[in-house]
Parts: sequence; C-alpha cells; structure tokens
Amino acid sequence: MGLGPDVKKRIVIIGMGFGGIRAARVLAGTGHDVVLVDRNNYHLFQPLLYQVATAGLEQESIAHSVRAMARHWPGTRFHLAEVSGIDLAAREVRTATGVIPYDYLIVGAGSVTNYFGMEPVERHAYDLKELTDAETLRNHILTSFERAVVEPDPARQRALMTFVIVGGGPTGVEFAGALIELVQFVLAKDYPELGTHTARVILVEATGRLLASMPEKQCTYTLKKLRSMSVEVLLNARVVDAGPERVMLHDGAVIPAHTLFWSAGVKAAPLASALAVSRAAGGRIPVAADLTLPSQPEVFVIGDMAYLEQDGAALPMTAPVAMQMGMYAGRAILALESGTPLPRFRYHDKGSMATIGRNAAVASAFGLNFRGYLAWLVWLLLHLYYLIGFRNRIVVMLNWVWYYWFHERQVRLITRRETKDRL
Repeated sequence: MGLGPDVKKRIVIIGMGFGGIRAARVLAGTGHDVVLVDRNNYHLFQPLLYQVATAGLEQESIAHSVRAMARHWPGTRFHLAEVSGIDLAAREVRTATGVIPYDYLIVGAGSVTNYFGMEPVERHAYDLKELTDAETLRNHILTSFERAVVEPDPARQRALMTFVIVGGGPTGVEFAGALIELVQFVLAKDYPELGTHTARVILVEATGRLLASMPEKQCTYTLKKLRSMSVEVLLNARVVDAGPERVMLHDGAVIPAHTLFWSAGVKAAPLASALAVSRAAGGRIPVAADLTLPSQPEVFVIGDMAYLEQDGAALPMTAPVAMQMGMYAGRAILALESGTPLPRFRYHDKGSMATIGRNAAVASAFGLNFRGYLAWLVWLLLHLYYLIGFRNRIVVMLNWVWYYWFHERQVRLITRRETKDRL
C-alpha cells in the first residue's frame, strides 16, 4: 500500500518481541517512517531459553540482530534505547538518549516475572526472561556440580544437586524434562565420582494438574512421563519462602536446595506503570477491541502488556497472541490511513504444545490431540519454523540432531565464576 510522502507518518514500535517484529513486517515498505525501539539490539526467541540454560544451545542461536532484519524492511530504522516514559498528550516517547515523537505508537514491551510480592523468593530465585538469565542459570547449574565434587558433607552435596522448579506450565515442564536429561545422560558421565542418581529435580505446581490449559489426557500423560524420568512432581503445593540453601512450602515442608527456578507467573513490563492509564490484573493495560487505548486511538498496546477479554476470559500472555496482535496493529494503522474499515481484533487459537523430553511431547491443535513421538516431532518442526534467521535454524537443528544421536550437550561452559551462592 504505497502512500505518498505528503501522508507519511511516523510510527514508533516499542519492543522487538514477537508482537513488535510482526507489526514491523506489516508496516515496512508502506511509505511511513517506522522507528523500532528496544533496549536490546536483538530479537529473542524466548521459548528456547531453557535449552540455553540446560547447555543444549548456544545463546546466539536463539537471538537475531534487529538491524540485520531492518536492512530488508524499507522505511524502518532501529533505535537502541531504554524507554523511560511515554507522554500521551505530547505524543512523545522518552528514552535515555532523547525524545522520539510519534503519530502512531505500538507498545509491546512484554512482561517480567511475577513473584507475587514474595521478596525472599525474588531475591534467591532464577528466572528465564532475558538472554543473560539463561547463561547465568547454566553457569549456576554447572558450578553446583563442580562444588558438589569437592563437598565433604553428604547432605550439603545432595542439596547442591537438588533443583526446585516452580510452575507446571510449559516453561516449567520443559525445563524440568531438559534438566533431568542433562543430569542423567550428560553430567553423570562428566562427574563419575558423584552419585548423580541422588540428584533431584522437583517440579512444584500450585494446582492439581500440569499444563492446565491442555486436555486432561495430555496433562495425565505429562505427569506420568515426568515421573518416569525421575522428576519429583508435587501438585497442590506452593513455595512461600526461600533462602540460600533451602526452599519452604506452604505446609511447612523444607527442601534443602541451592537452586530455585521460578516460572509460576508473569506480569506486564514496568513500562505499563509509566502510562497514565488504568491497569488490570498483572499490571496489564486494558485495550479496546481494536487494541487501542480507549482515550488514545493512535496508541496500540499488544502482547503481554495488553488486557483484552474474548469469550469471557482474558487472552493469555503467550507468543501466539502477541504475534497476531502485532500483525493486527500494523494492519489497523494502514487501514486508518487509507480510510478502510477493519473488523475488531479476534485471536484465533491454533493450539498449544510442550516438549517433555527426548521423543516425548504433548500437543493440542485444531481439535486434535497428539502425544509422544509425533507431538515431539511437530514441536521440533514448528520451533524451527518460527526461529528467525536461516543460520539459527541450521545451528539449532544440528544441535538437536547431535543430542538425539549421542546424548551430548556441547555447551557445558561455565563462562562466569560465582562469587557466592545466590540461593
């Protein structure tokens, strides 16, 4: 849709996550000035962060330079900056390096981990939202085994090899499966002097089932598969406190552990609080049916930051929702400029999936339910498809093939020494 320079508008997109990237693709080459803003110079494929943390993938293989993408998007330019605020009245985005005026604004800054006000847990736990988080967690896991080798106290040695994972959603399930395989098939050979069979991976879920959004049979399969892999699954259990060497549950039980991984919730990124608008649960911003702020029709909020109910329930904070919202926001701006009506946004759920381990996954899509090897194969192919960058796809695929045949994970590198326990 080529528009002349007399109607050229400046469109600022905050956040180069799944939603921001899709919006940029729609708007590129349409005759507008599209400014991409992010505090990182890369797009991160967050669903595979846990594989970086468990030594399966190099961190560079799941990230792609925004400038490399923008080279192929006419009319777009990238601005590396942390957004500190948005002046809705003046139509300006404030950053540490200056002010960026806009005619249209798309806000997709994503989410951060939600610890629900438990400060000790937040201080001691690890999460996976940034690329550096995955490297930090990998360093910690490998360092824990190095320390266990020289630890004379058997109880403390076992605590060093105990990993508590909170949250039975896709991230928690996938991380638990990948971690137990790392311990059993790789670290058991690296540390023959350790009885790695005494290592514990404990998955804690507050409700009575894992992968709650999936059908019952998928949840049951996931639970049985994880337990058959020696993952200890605690249902109807909540972590309420944590310290340097222990994790406490709601019933008073104490688990001696040096590693706590938190995947039990997310909330809107702090930028949401910088907007002078009302907020819903999880700090999310309520949007109209066209994803705009009710009082600001030129401002679109997409992805995890947006709160929109559909069929009586809020849309989930997931990558597929963000991608569809990003594409819609881009099209909505073009429709506004051309005077073309556009129907309200509606999310089309194409299903969900999670991998559990080698040859094991669950998938629910298009009314069909898959389990086991077929679901695992579908999971692999879809993740390769959605990865950005041909090189990244090749590198990730080769790593997966290598691990499948040899049960080896090549990225067992401690790239930073720990000065003290975080847990």
